[in-house]
Parts: sequence; structure tokens; C-alpha cells
Amino acid sequence: MVSAAEDEVDGAQAAAEPPTDGKANAEDEARSGARSGAGESGGGWRPRDLLLLAGVCVLALLLVNAFVARPFAVPSESMENTLHPGDRLIANKLAYAFGGHVQRGDVVVFDGTGSFLPSSAAAKGFGASVRGFAEDLGLAPDSDTVYVKRVIGVGGDRVTCTGPGARITVNGVPLDESDYLAPGDQPSSVGFDVVVPTGKLWVMGDHRSASRDSRDHLGEPGGGFVPAGRVIGRADWVVYPFGHWSSLDRPAGFAAPGGTGGHGDER
Repeated sequence: MVSAAEDEVDGAQAAAEPPTDGKANAEDEARSGARSGAGESGGGWRPRDLLLLAGVCVLALLLVNAFVARPFAVPSESMENTLHPGDRLIANKLAYAFGGHVQRGDVVVFDGTGSFLPSSAAAKGFGASVRGFAEDLGLAPDSDTVYVKRVIGVGGDRVTCTGPGARITVNGVPLDESDYLAPGDQPSSVGFDVVVPTGKLWVMGDHRSASRDSRDHLGEPGGGFVPAGRVIGRADWVVYPFGHWSSLDRPAGFAAPGGTGGHGDER
């Protein structure tokens, strides 16, 4: 039998003891929340932030490749010694924007569909779109329809060569090609006499004996002429391999008097 005095003592002890459940849990939650808040405010990257950053980078790269500059790989020796197989160059897509024109002496990257290749060679469908996207990002090799050559004549020019041992003339003026013609090569091993139509280009490789260029397509429907609208950009820089770093300036030979230093009505 417990006396009333003992009941009072037990009650006093219970009142003096701190609560062990509700208050403690509340304090634990408060501390946990503080730690969690400190971690979030510490600037850590969350997965969705990384995905957003990656998306912005891809979009920026696509915009640059579509409107400013795009890398290309040189596939063959047709432009030696200016360009070597495996060189990576940057095609300046703004070079002919805002009223600019292709000029004689420029090294250009162009789509040969419809001139060097039949129009039916163009890839179509979803697969072609995916490949084009990968090419823009530099994740896939450039299409087989893409070429790099030097512009020798533009719209309105008369370009001639009488054959082995002879120099090429543009509008009657002999062209000095010593700055870029491959050592040991002749200006042309075949003769030709053409007038470049308005809006078209006559292009040739610097390694003439190893280049299939406008000369090889004379008898075809396009006559060997490349539409100026098919030019993707002007090759301005070699950026890889590092030992080949250089700018691709217009040769001095195209500044000769008599019309070989300017540009025609090629647009």
C-alpha cells in the first residue's frame, strides 16, 4: 500500500525529469534540417543543373557551327602542300555573309552535290538528319559530298590553259601559282578554255596531279562549275595537328593586274 506522501514524491520526480520523446524529436529534426539547408546552400551541382548546363553547351556549339565556323577534316592529298590528309581546318561561315563574295584564290569548303556528284547522291531521310547533326558536333566524319579546293575563277571569268608546260590564265592574265602549287606539279596536264557562268565557281586542287576538280567534270551536266550557293565556308585556319597551325591567306598571285585580284558576280 502506497501512502499519499510517496505519491507526491513520485509526481515531483516525474515533473522534474525532462521529456524524452516529443521535444527531443523536434530538436533532432531541427538539427537535421539545418544540416540539410547548409548542404543546399553550399553550391553543390544537382543532376538537373548538370543536364541544363550540358544542353546550353550543345546549343551554343550548334549555333556556332551553323552560323559562325565549323571544323572539317581534310580527306585526301589533293590540296598538298597547303593542306595534308588528316589536317583539321576551320571553315569561316561568316566570310561571305553580309554582302561578302567568294574571291579568286580563296580555299573553300563546299558541298559537291549537283556539280562534282549527281544530285541523287544527297542523303535523305531521318538517318541523314541524324548524321548531319553529328557532323555539326564533330562526332562523325564529314560527308563524302564535302570537298575543299581553291577558287581559280568566279562568275564572268575566262579561265584557260593550253596544256602541259603552260600557265593558267584568268581573263588573259597568266596566274602566278608558285606560292601554293605542289612541288613538281604543272598548272594542268590537260588543256581547257571555259567561261565561268554567273553564280558559279571554277575550282582546282593545289596538288594538280592528285586532284579531281573542275577539269574532271567538264563533260558532265554541271560543266565542272560549283554553284556559289553550295559553298559552306572559307577555309581560314588549320588547327590540327598542332605542328600545322597556320592561317590560309589569299596568295599574292591573285592580286595581279588585269582582273585576277577581285571577284566576279558569283552570287
